[in-house]
Amino acid sequence: MDRDDMERLEGTVNTVTFRNEVSGWTVLELEAYEELVTVVGVLPEVYAGEEVKLLGHWGTHPNFGAQFKAEYMERSQPVSETAILRYLSSGAVKGIGPSTASRLVMKFGDKTLQILENEPERLSEIKGISLAKAKAIGEDYSQKFGIREAMVSLSQYGLTPNETMNAWKKWGSSTVDKVRESPYNLCVEGIGISFDRADEIARSMERPADDETRIKAGILYVLRHNFGNGHTCLPLQKVAEVTAGRLGVEEELCFAALSGMIEGMELKEEEFPNGSFVFLPNAHRAESYAAGRIKLMLQFTPPPCSDVNEGISMIEQQMGITFDPLQRSAIDQALNKGLLILTGGPGTGKTTTLNGIIRLLEENGEKVVIAAPTGRAAKRISEVTGKEAKTLHRLLEVEWDQNDRPVFSRNERNPLDCDAVVVDELSMVDALLFESLLRALRLGCRLILVGDNDQLPPVGAGNVLGDLIDSKLLPVVALTEVFRQASESTIITNAHKIVRGELPELTKKDSDFFFLPAQTPERVVQTVCDLCSARLPVAYGYSPFAQIQVLCPGRKGETGTVQLNLRLQEALNPPDAGKREIKVGAVLFRQGDKVMQIKNNYSIPWTRDDGTEGEGIFNGDIGVLEEVDRASASMTIRFEDRVALYTAEAAVDLELAYATTVHKSQGSEFEAVILPLFSVPPLLSYRNLLYTAVTRAKTLLILVGQAQIVADMVHNNRKTKRYSGLKTFLCQREEDA
Repeated sequence: MDRDDMERLEGTVNTVTFRNEVSGWTVLELEAYEELVTVVGVLPEVYAGEEVKLLGHWGTHPNFGAQFKAEYMERSQPVSETAILRYLSSGAVKGIGPSTASRLVMKFGDKTLQILENEPERLSEIKGISLAKAKAIGEDYSQKFGIREAMVSLSQYGLTPNETMNAWKKWGSSTVDKVRESPYNLCVEGIGISFDRADEIARSMERPADDETRIKAGILYVLRHNFGNGHTCLPLQKVAEVTAGRLGVEEELCFAALSGMIEGMELKEEEFPNGSFVFLPNAHRAESYAAGRIKLMLQFTPPPCSDVNEGISMIEQQMGITFDPLQRSAIDQALNKGLLILTGGPGTGKTTTLNGIIRLLEENGEKVVIAAPTGRAAKRISEVTGKEAKTLHRLLEVEWDQNDRPVFSRNERNPLDCDAVVVDELSMVDALLFESLLRALRLGCRLILVGDNDQLPPVGAGNVLGDLIDSKLLPVVALTEVFRQASESTIITNAHKIVRGELPELTKKDSDFFFLPAQTPERVVQTVCDLCSARLPVAYGYSPFAQIQVLCPGRKGETGTVQLNLRLQEALNPPDAGKREIKVGAVLFRQGDKVMQIKNNYSIPWTRDDGTEGEGIFNGDIGVLEEVDRASASMTIRFEDRVALYTAEAAVDLELAYATTVHKSQGSEFEAVILPLFSVPPLLSYRNLLYTAVTRAKTLLILVGQAQIVADMVHNNRKTKRYSGLKTFLCQREEDA
């Protein structure tokens, strides 16, 4: 919102009723218009007695009534003796309480704050204050005054108090100098100012367009933006071209800046067979380390297991099955080599093969741990193997730093205590997480990687599974035969047709795969709502909350998740006087809603039905909102057998989940999947997205929309192009690595 469009409020701070010292979030009472007004916002280091001018907007809290949410603040120091006494008595300065404040004001009058700022040693003139304590009080006041001054100085550039607070945490008293030196310093992690905003600040400072700091910041923006889109590196030529075009400067200047950044180790350059590539340092470290570690693991393999063939035959007898040659080969290589990649589509026996591997390893006396990238994927692999499985983050014992970056306790100095690690859904694992996993493995630990390379690549940067397979350096067993029982499922046979570029069978009426044509977006939406609310629950007994899942190619448009969630909420959980509601950001949550956690949060407390307590709700976990407590702005959500308590702060990572994207569904399975296909954006209209959606359904799949969209997606095998370096690093000769 533009400042000119905001409402203004002026007054004197009466009482600070709440403050989060870390985030600066504050609730205070302001004397304005001859009454007390509740003000909320990020207002660090503001205390009773100060006069403030605020910009923001009025709102209404369901319990506490009208309140002013402040976005920007200007303040002035108390001037009168009464206001100064009130300010110092409030605890604004460490070491000064009400009694000391009274003596200071009695001694120095309306000059008290000037003394604090300029001559703090004079505080020792007060009985009971030593010279050392006087200096300590002066230092604390100076720091608080510095934050205040930084907020005033940086507000002219449009920085909010929250953003200034983040900058102060990083740079302290040099914050304003850092910004004036280069506004692009604000683009670093932890502050989060976008390049465009920093560029706007630079223009307000009348910085030239070809300023070197601007060009370097533009290069970092291009690389970070593409890292967010999945690329761990970019061709140097492309970086220069894109940066020059975006900044409106000559390419030669960008090449010169790139050279300086590479020489200064701000970026990493690699000469690959197809040209020069540029990496951000963390991406280069991740892929080069992973390649080196994989090569080392191939050289120092664990001792082979004895009598593998006999063991396989024993399992066949016990389980009443017969492994095909490829399955036997996979089991044999897992037990006789340190590394194995096991791939295959639905119905090809991956799970049966994996169960055989785990069983034989355990009978050989080896400790096996199983992991997957997400909570739902871990739950699924646990169900099909009968063994405990963890998320990779939980396995590596993650903690989060102040910038919300993962820090893993398991690493080279504290490796995992196991003999073999099985990782399922490897297609979802990005380069940085794969690096962290490898760092936590002891030399000689087996690594069995399971995935389907025809599914979507990870949300994060890199193409780990594809690069590992394409390098041809690791043992890979690709299961291809669809077993008889699986071949009876049209879902599975159509999934394999899609992978081969063949059109799926859309006309069968007595199968588990149906196509319902719809020629308008409204008709698609109405059909989806009818299927969820009436047709499937009546015909199959499916619960729209526990068993039916709508998957969309994207979020936008009439048939995207945002709009469909609103329509499905209306159809499945309409407003009712007995249902409490709470608004978090732009989303209205209602008791009974189906919701999804969209980010790992390891600190959310939960209680199982058996009384067991724990913490942690994971990205992709789906639950039902059971209770809303508006007084505390908290929610209680049931995730199957666990009930979790959400604060308002934690709830920002929740979304309605009647409909979710195909990308968010990776690693999950649902009894029934409904897939609306209408006006799919070209960037999302490709084969492996359709294949991923189809393979999420266990017993029923319904496509709603246009047959031409299905055909377009099947025929488009142009997977999203990803620049990555892992394959090249793996293929380099040892002396070049």
